[in-house]
Amino acid sequence: MPFVHSPAFLLPDPAAASHLPLMLLLVFGTAKILAELFEKIGQPGIVGQIVAGVILGPSVLNWVQPNEVLAVLSELGVMFLLFRVGLEVRASELFLVGKTALMVAVGGVVLPFFTGWLIMIVSGVNRIEAIFVGAAMVATSVGITAQFLGAKGLLQERASRTILAAAVIDDVLGLLVLAAVTNIAEARVNILGLVTTAVVACLFTLGIAKFGSSALKHVVPRIESKLSDREARFNLAIVFLFALSVLAVYIGIAAIVGAFLAGLAFSESVDRRVKDLTHGVTEVWVPFFLVGIGLQLRVSDFAHPWILLLSLAVTGAALITKLIGCGAGALGLGRKDALRVGIGMMPRGEVGMVVAQLGLTLGVVQKPVYSVIVAMAVATTLLAPPFLSLAFRGCTPKTAEEEFSLA
Repeated sequence: MPFVHSPAFLLPDPAAASHLPLMLLLVFGTAKILAELFEKIGQPGIVGQIVAGVILGPSVLNWVQPNEVLAVLSELGVMFLLFRVGLEVRASELFLVGKTALMVAVGGVVLPFFTGWLIMIVSGVNRIEAIFVGAAMVATSVGITAQFLGAKGLLQERASRTILAAAVIDDVLGLLVLAAVTNIAEARVNILGLVTTAVVACLFTLGIAKFGSSALKHVVPRIESKLSDREARFNLAIVFLFALSVLAVYIGIAAIVGAFLAGLAFSESVDRRVKDLTHGVTEVWVPFFLVGIGLQLRVSDFAHPWILLLSLAVTGAALITKLIGCGAGALGLGRKDALRVGIGMMPRGEVGMVVAQLGLTLGVVQKPVYSVIVAMAVATTLLAPPFLSLAFRGCTPKTAEEEFSLA
């Protein structure tokens, strides 16, 4: 799960804002068309939307460049996505898989980090760059998995709940890894700061998950009764979404963790209407998040054989280490669910690219290694949904009505 903000991309043209409607049309329209085409050929629509970014971006047509507007829309899209997922999950269900989720998260941090570091050291890269690659391999972009599971009606599966809980824990652990790596790169170590952030982040997450739902069940009806707006409950939910997102950022974790916790807290306090409205908003903004991932890939960067081979090695290791590290932690659920959990934690998405961008900004990651990290992030994101389709084959999807009645 992302643990820092999306990177702030530079606008390629100062007048780009005047072309905003055209950019929105290209991104949203192409994403939806390719999603439909991919569904018709038996592939997850989410993959089609990421491919739309590859086609529109610098690698193929070069019609759309990564920019600040898309970065903001992407952040908004993934926030609403995780909020919607939170609305469809009960906090009590996550606590039931808490111990397993902790083992999954730890295994998914330790094994990928040291494997990535070792591969880069063997390839001749300096120590700091190797550490940044390891940190990028730790990250999990749960937005990708959550979008797939939600679209397929699989959020109520035990493996799905384990993935979501593990992703929240992974966010806190990933935060510590990234902070430590940044300290090393800047030749300073602040142990007290790391410990303080970890403690506050854990207390915030556990507090909202444990007491948020019961508190809101009492508070929301009272506030709503004093408001005249027909959509008062939806408005309250959105205010709470942004409020917890802000708190999460100030604590030192990602805004989307706050968004997920807001949805989790409201899951027992909202009706079908609120969930329908949230679903509609999410459908508008999520394509910008998915297309934004595809836009980052530049095929020309891999003309050099060394970069191409290293990208393949790092991507393969990124897939295998999450599968083994996270899957091993979930073996208590049975082999099938352990496989599902391992695959669900595979995508690095925008999170891996944020780590790469940070290293580039600090001047400790060179362009070739940056390209390797981006390739790994995009490839794992593209491959995870088809693997998830195979892993969850045989599971009975819940209809929208069944999900709403369960949540």
